[in-house]
Amino acid sequence: MVQVKTRQVLILLVGLTTVSLPLYGVAEDAVSAVDIVKRCYYKNAGNDQQTKLSITLKDKSGSEKKNVYSRYWKDYKGRDDIADKMLLTTEYPPDAEGSKFLRWAYTRESRKNADQWIYLPVLKKVRRVSVRDEGDSFLGSDLTYADIGMRALEEDNHSFYETDDPNRSEYYVVESTPKESSSLYSRRILWFNKSANADDCVNVRIDYFDKKNNTLLKTQTIKWQRHDGAWAWDRVEVHNVQNDHRSIFEVADVKVNTGLDDTLLSERNLLRKRAQ
Repeated sequence: MVQVKTRQVLILLVGLTTVSLPLYGVAEDAVSAVDIVKRCYYKNAGNDQQTKLSITLKDKSGSEKKNVYSRYWKDYKGRDDIADKMLLTTEYPPDAEGSKFLRWAYTRESRKNADQWIYLPVLKKVRRVSVRDEGDSFLGSDLTYADIGMRALEEDNHSFYETDDPNRSEYYVVESTPKESSSLYSRRILWFNKSANADDCVNVRIDYFDKKNNTLLKTQTIKWQRHDGAWAWDRVEVHNVQNDHRSIFEVADVKVNTGLDDTLLSERNLLRKRAQ
């Protein structure tokens, strides 16, 4: 059976979580770090989603830049090697209104790079774009293309992490170290809230460490929302501690399992004035 690694843009969710074993109050010596990642990292995002996505970029001087998108996403569950498709249509700022970004992501097993297209109204043309480096910034934010894709469980070694954080007892804290040498980071520290059951346990923070000298690069905090059993981001802030730059993602007007038509997520559809 093919295992699908969903590289789902801006939600970071894959697969269905069916485990409902109680977690709150369970000692770490009674459950493994791998168990926590399995139960709490991979959550159900539904078959498709329509959302309003706002991205605000702030530099250390206080200057801000904001973009607002209509976002359409659909899970293809590995059909024709496709993991998922996502379309962003720009609503703000006015000078970029109508611009579109379409991304098709493929399964791990296919070993295919994502296909991406952009449409710029001023040129009235669709252009194919490629990701030269997984470490490139996604939409100018502090997240990279690698960050917005889910890592498969077996790609990392997972172990509980000791920290002197005063709120440590409220979380399961897991250190995930990549097995491959080409990873962007030396390790990631994942924070999961302790909850009464696995379905309510989610990843609320990620600390990313530099591959070269193992210093903290950035911290990502995540607030979630749930609609009809499907999970989506509510508010996410990424703080680059190296340059004090921040990226804030806010998701609103969430609709799930709407039956998105495949033609909406097609290259041909980019030429239409409105998503259809």
